[in-house]
Amino acid sequence: MTTIDPEARQGEDAEQSEREGKTGGKWPLYGVGAGVLGGVATLLADVRTGTDARETVDASVTAELERSVAHLGLVAGFLTVALLLVLAAAWRRQVEPRVPGSTAAYVVSGALTASAAGLTYGYGWKGALAIYLPGGMDEQSFREDGLFVYFMLNDFGGFIGWLGVVVAAGAVAWMALRERTISRWIGWFSVLPVLAVVLFAGLTGLPGFQGVVGPAWMLVAFSGLTWGRSAIVR
Repeated sequence: MTTIDPEARQGEDAEQSEREGKTGGKWPLYGVGAGVLGGVATLLADVRTGTDARETVDASVTAELERSVAHLGLVAGFLTVALLLVLAAAWRRQVEPRVPGSTAAYVVSGALTASAAGLTYGYGWKGALAIYLPGGMDEQSFREDGLFVYFMLNDFGGFIGWLGVVVAAGAVAWMALRERTISRWIGWFSVLPVLAVVLFAGLTGLPGFQGVVGPAWMLVAFSGLTWGRSAIVR
């Protein structure tokens, strides 16, 4: 009785698709969408925006928070999480069978999933503010000091979870510059967020700079994969 190795079969199917001129579709657009929505959820919907600049922040800052901003952050954030999970699944299906010997390729899907898990909590804190601030469905549940706890959770909550995406950027850089399965310009561009996060974390202890560079990297890199000539997409 002959046993067919599933991984070998997937690799053969991928090679056959290439010979027949088929493509993996426009699946990298999931990454473009995650980059756009992630930028909205993390940066545009930062609940700290619009509060007075102070050297010392106390509980009175909660009076300056906009509930609509927190609500936007939750909705855009949860959509970002969903897109990251779909992108990770598409990467596993479309890319990993093409490069079964690449450890970096497997790192990408795992790192995207890790970010999705962390960002679920980060964006969830925005939703908590949306329901507890004045005008929310449970606006009387917490006093000023309780709301301040949620404000502090939002200080880096929507930023820290992007670390997995930066790890994915490092893996993409390896695939591009070492394995040559992705366009080299994407590889060099992918080095930038990795260096930025390492430098900021190493020199200052800043835990959330990946939330600044992660969405931008996804937008540019996955746009390049969508309309470029990388071997993993053709």
